[in-house]
Amino acid sequence: MPIIGYARVSTDEQDTAAQQDALRAHGCEVIYEDKASGASKERPSLARALERVGKGDTLLVVRIDRLARSLSHLLEIVEALKAKGAYFRSINDPIDTSSAQGMLMTQMLGAFAEFERALIRERTRAGIKAAVARGAKPGNPKMRARDRIAIAELRIVQQERHLNELIDGHRRWLPSVVRLRPHLPWSVVLRQIRAISPPVRSFSERTLVKAVKALVRAGYADPVLLERAARIPPDSRIARLVADRLNSAPQSSLREIASWLSRDLREPTVRGSLSWTPEGVRRVIAQARSLHLIAETGAEPGEGGLR
Repeated sequence: MPIIGYARVSTDEQDTAAQQDALRAHGCEVIYEDKASGASKERPSLARALERVGKGDTLLVVRIDRLARSLSHLLEIVEALKAKGAYFRSINDPIDTSSAQGMLMTQMLGAFAEFERALIRERTRAGIKAAVARGAKPGNPKMRARDRIAIAELRIVQQERHLNELIDGHRRWLPSVVRLRPHLPWSVVLRQIRAISPPVRSFSERTLVKAVKALVRAGYADPVLLERAARIPPDSRIARLVADRLNSAPQSSLREIASWLSRDLREPTVRGSLSWTPEGVRRVIAQARSLHLIAETGAEPGEGGLR
């Protein structure tokens, strides 16, 4: 399977030649490179590398600090690759998610990250408590005085932080929106996003629309996603949902899709039942094919792994 390389240098460094040599020596067929600070959220080549990686592929870096700006960012990338059936490996670090040992190391890093966040929260609470005991008034004095300029600046900072968080995590949930909007209503799209495993952001219908609007304004999403959804028959809606499932996870079996429709989406059948059968899913797949909603892969969608 292809090995996709990623290299990065800071803007004040010279080039990625040494990293590229190491990546090619380990079998990289394609290498993407960025010249940006590790803390920068604007790394277009990293976004292209993550889009290029497919099922069975491996994203390779020389060191993890070339890829992620924080431990939580690294784990987010690993989860995004895992959702695509892809792997991550670092040449100089003990991380290779295609092996049991490497996956264990990744899970340990996740535990350490959560422990670190807990320590930070505990120290913050202790510091505030001690400051109050000394008579201090926690918080920004300008905010307590309701300074209009300070409030406006804080609102801008919060909006930028929210947008950066959306940009960081949009690769896991926005593709579902792109595939389903504006064909299906937001309520149906939201159920699809909530069924993603592992779970993504905790959206309500209102916050999902708000998030997509923010990404559209920032140029990360097409305005067509915000168009009004047309009314379509229930069976066509189900056909689109199943087609989306097969296009994003073509290895899904009929039983897995039936369970997903029943348990995760709670999508009723044509007769109003919440219990889907493999045969019912087969009929929906046939309809999705007739509507040209399923990408032709040469295999029978939904047949593989039938249990």
